Amino acid sequence: MTDRLLIVNGLVLPDAGQAARPADLLVEDGRVLAIGTPGQFASLESVRRLDATDRLVIPGLVNGHTHAHGTLGRGAVADVALEGFLAASPAINGQRNLDDLALSATLTAVELLKKGCTALFDMSAESPLPSLAGLHALAGAYAATGIRAVVAPMMADRTLYQAYPALLASLPETLRPTLAGLRAADPAACLAVVRQAARDWPFDAAQVRLGLAPTIPLHCSDAFLQGCAALSAEFGLPLQTHLAESQAQAVAGQARHGHSLVAQLAALGLLSPRLSVAHAIWIDDADIETLARAGVTAVHNPLSNLRLGSGVAPVRRMLERGLRVGLGSDGANTSDTQNLFEAARLAVGLSRLIGADEQRWLSAAEALRMATESSAVALGWGDQIGRIAVGWRADLVLLDLSRPEYVPLRDPLRQLVHGESGTAVDRVLVGGRLVVDGGRVLKVDEAGLRRQAQAAADRLDALNAEGRHLASALRPWVSAFCCGMGQRAFLPARRLPA
Repeated sequence: MTDRLLIVNGLVLPDAGQAARPADLLVEDGRVLAIGTPGQFASLESVRRLDATDRLVIPGLVNGHTHAHGTLGRGAVADVALEGFLAASPAINGQRNLDDLALSATLTAVELLKKGCTALFDMSAESPLPSLAGLHALAGAYAATGIRAVVAPMMADRTLYQAYPALLASLPETLRPTLAGLRAADPAACLAVVRQAARDWPFDAAQVRLGLAPTIPLHCSDAFLQGCAALSAEFGLPLQTHLAESQAQAVAGQARHGHSLVAQLAALGLLSPRLSVAHAIWIDDADIETLARAGVTAVHNPLSNLRLGSGVAPVRRMLERGLRVGLGSDGANTSDTQNLFEAARLAVGLSRLIGADEQRWLSAAEALRMATESSAVALGWGDQIGRIAVGWRADLVLLDLSRPEYVPLRDPLRQLVHGESGTAVDRVLVGGRLVVDGGRVLKVDEAGLRRQAQAAADRLDALNAEGRHLASALRPWVSAFCCGMGQRAFLPARRLPA
């Protein structure tokens, strides 16, 4: 039978390019069937009704880049730069079982839904390598909460110390043997797992789909990157990597290849509309133009970029050169939140650091487009979510207009981007189905989830104690190495966007 929902009396903001207006929405089988004037569909029968009086109805936000495992690692990351964080990651993410993977995904989904986000790209980590059971555990958790997700296993065939041989050489002799003996996952085994998962994906791909994520180009051999690109093309899988997130990555890539990391990805055939690149801070105009021509999406992550001291992405220069830019929260261990409203507001504020030329600042409309339509492209759903439009999926967020940030109400879009913190989220629908009501996630026992998360964190902290001691011992050496890389950089010492 046809399932119809009528949302009445709302103030609807269809997308970043339109003004909010009073409207009623008719949803059929999970898609927007019609957008009408208030009362236009009053005579319809056999339809569920949802009263949106005093509510701003917006498209569900789309998180273009995060890591579910980071949510279970919240509070575990010290004040370190990126490479220091990567050195400590085994102690933060280690010893996890399938239940922990599912728990981390559920925690992430709950936080995102409560903050108005209806879809995410999860670069998921599993040690020592991805497994079919692990991918299914993550996907099953997302399906159970009702959120949309891309589950993309992070994979690499080089360790941090193989990616940076000079780092290993700079360490005290007492530490070198242990770190030199570390090995990344077997690349063929990683690709085989993804191939098996792609051939027989048991979940509704309209809600939870498979992706793949060669984690950092510097940590991957050329052959492995090409293997990922081939799998992406064969099965139409979204592909994502961390690109030039730190100055050290950009410098090491130039030294290794004789050209930029972007040029290397282009030479290997990775650039396509299926690819999204997270961070993309230390790239130049030629790199930006190369990415734009290939239809790649860059995903801006201002929260973690500042937390790890990585720099500020040149978002205005990207947009000026035609590069699509989405928005991500990054993992809750390095951004301390999964709140895309905060990421959007920070993105707008950082753009003011360019200077006094107001025309080059990010506008509220551009920030909302990044957090919706552009991120949706990175997930492979660019023609289905991120807007309220006829034929598009009814992923909707209802915000309470009685909240202080909307009183008085003059410009809903401007007040949304500059003032919303997520506290006004009242209801959330995914595919026309209510998943958050009154700020409460309907399909999850949140109190029970909190108890599970604390118990898992206590257990994992005990199991990973030795790794934390090693990370602590490494920290001054890794920090000194990365500072030295920055001082020797061939790139301008750019910390602010231009």
